Amino acid sequence: MSKDYIAHVFKKEDGTWASPHKLSEHLAGTAKLSETFAEKFRSGVWGKAAGLAHDAGKGRPLWQRYLKQKNGYFDEEAHLEGKSGKIPHAIHGAELVETLYGKHIGRILAYCIAGHHAGLPDWSTAEGEGRASLQYQKTQVKDVADIDSSVVECIRTAKPSLPPWKFENGLDIALWVRMLYSSLVDADFLDTEKYMDIDKSVNRGGFCSIEELINRFNAFMKDLEKKSESTKVNVIRRNIRDKCVKMAQEAQGVFSLSVPTGGGKTLSSLAFALEHAKRHQLNRIIYVIPYTSIIEQNADVFRAAVGDDQVIEHHSNLDEDDATIKSRLAAENWDAPIIVTTSVQFFESLFAAKTSRCRKLHNLVGSVIILDEAQLIPVEFLAPILETMQLLVDHYRVSFVISTATQPAFKERIVDGQVFKGFKEIKEIIGDENEISELYQSLIRNYVKFPDDINKVSNWEEIAGELLQYDQVLCIVSDRKSCRELHSLMPIGTYHLSALMCGQHRSEIIKEIKDKLKNHQPVRVISTQLVEAGVDLDFPVVYRALAGLDSIVQAAGRCNREGKLPELGKVIVFNPPRKAPVGILRKAADTTRSIVGNYENPLSYNIFEKYFSELYWKANSLDKEGITDLLNPFKNDIRECSIYFRTAASKFKIIDDSIQKTIFVRYGEGVKYIDLLKAKGPDRWLMRKLQRYTVNIYNYEFNDLMRRGVIEEVFSQIYALSSELDYSKETGLLVDETLYEPEQFIL
Repeated sequence: MSKDYIAHVFKKEDGTWASPHKLSEHLAGTAKLSETFAEKFRSGVWGKAAGLAHDAGKGRPLWQRYLKQKNGYFDEEAHLEGKSGKIPHAIHGAELVETLYGKHIGRILAYCIAGHHAGLPDWSTAEGEGRASLQYQKTQVKDVADIDSSVVECIRTAKPSLPPWKFENGLDIALWVRMLYSSLVDADFLDTEKYMDIDKSVNRGGFCSIEELINRFNAFMKDLEKKSESTKVNVIRRNIRDKCVKMAQEAQGVFSLSVPTGGGKTLSSLAFALEHAKRHQLNRIIYVIPYTSIIEQNADVFRAAVGDDQVIEHHSNLDEDDATIKSRLAAENWDAPIIVTTSVQFFESLFAAKTSRCRKLHNLVGSVIILDEAQLIPVEFLAPILETMQLLVDHYRVSFVISTATQPAFKERIVDGQVFKGFKEIKEIIGDENEISELYQSLIRNYVKFPDDINKVSNWEEIAGELLQYDQVLCIVSDRKSCRELHSLMPIGTYHLSALMCGQHRSEIIKEIKDKLKNHQPVRVISTQLVEAGVDLDFPVVYRALAGLDSIVQAAGRCNREGKLPELGKVIVFNPPRKAPVGILRKAADTTRSIVGNYENPLSYNIFEKYFSELYWKANSLDKEGITDLLNPFKNDIRECSIYFRTAASKFKIIDDSIQKTIFVRYGEGVKYIDLLKAKGPDRWLMRKLQRYTVNIYNYEFNDLMRRGVIEEVFSQIYALSSELDYSKETGLLVDETLYEPEQFIL
């Protein structure tokens, strides 16, 4: 480089300035890493070009003068675009690659380079992104010619040629761009970190190989089997695990693991993933769980099996004190052998635009991804999710395991003349339909009784009277209001579980319930469906308000789970006085009502394809926000490679932030942490602690609590309960549920 240009500077702890990070070194270092990451999906030359060009805009005299302030000192945050008063540089690199490479090749890289600080942009203002759009930003660039000639020449010679494969109409191009973007962003972070924080940099990596993990896992299983009782259930679990190990030798693709609840899917799926990763030289295993309420218990199982230091949790409830430096770093980019995360984190990341969310995506390449309780994938986003998953299989060396007792109908097919674009092929690990049916038959530990008249409604007093006949009983309903109404009719000492209780509160109550079950003490529980996915409760009797067949099966999985009762457990389905909430839950219950009378055993395995097919057909849309169209340049304007990354990301929200607010509640240590927040303001450590003391409520509930002075703004846009009086140790946050029904707000 003809001039000694600077990319970054920082001030050391002693107040002196460190030797500057030269621009030539940063571009070369980032390019090398980005090339390595992108080579995993046959796009190394594209990754290298993006790395060389991403900070080309810093190679201008204007930007260098701006970096070095008039008083002779540097601005160590000059490189962080998006902050007020910062001079842009990313768009200059984006414009340069279009100038050098032409619109078709250059535009792909321009998205990545323009957004490497601020996030992937939309192409134009058509979807409302205004001045953040790539099209608008390009019009503001006037001084590309000022970029140092040696930088320009280096980028010119790195021009990529053809893309690595022929793109399909749909999400193919957008996913590829996002993967290139991920490679660039992670490379930029890591190269900058190596300069600014060498201690942090050396703490990355150093995890076990897949073979070492298999050895640890096998030793753990051998020890576990020695300690376990030789029950029928444990013998079946061992047979399932053996089938998983055998099936792991198959070619990569989409697999289903159809195992009844309580059949040991967690360890069996890990056995498959480890052996499959070894067979195909894959890098990591990603375990995706629908609820934060069960993520810790599954992560603990994996840690026991392969070691505390090999499993990384990435979710909102993670306690900072429980995370090592290495695990926190690995959570930034998922550079670890086993990742345990939530469905929200995983799926929203696949459609994200922000650097923090996208940074890890290139590490999905060459992985086994296990979707636990896969039937809970949100129906309203099913079309873009399934298409993206198939693309990950086709082009990014990913294998999926669809793990559930109630396999959803995800295979490609034609329904009523319309194409359902699901997976091209799904390989069942357990075997053919007869083998699966035999397995389900062998693991029957309860019988499920539906009402003789499926339309007859029971009132809460009737249900409460029936529950009182049992010393140990769990009753699951479909909404919070029903949960409180029924709980209020039960004797003192009856437990309540719902999302109006913070995570810490729920965990403590679940532990108490488990202890009482284990010690054969009386215990009655009224709960919403939050206990249905993976919470290891084992009751002799379970009641379930009419819901989707998959929910009823999950409820049945809490009944005689370990098969230790001398006779079958009892699951009673009843028609509650309040219908399931409007939307997919209501449609699921209606679908159950329409098909249960047509089958002798409405919960047999072969019925679920019909159930899910009918449910998907009833859904208003499998892509309610039009995500596929927003991300499809063939649909928009292929000549401009018109993609709306930022708009799609804002619309792809599994949990709709616009209708909910999060508040901190004064329960347990939450009292101390809220007071600390009020006194000192937020910091990362404190906000992590407070995650265990949050409750999400509807906007109308939030407004009512504000009007009554029950909650206060403890910091800008951060809200908490004013006192402990409005949080019950029995039922959680006290909201007035007589004011409105949520259905009134659905148009």
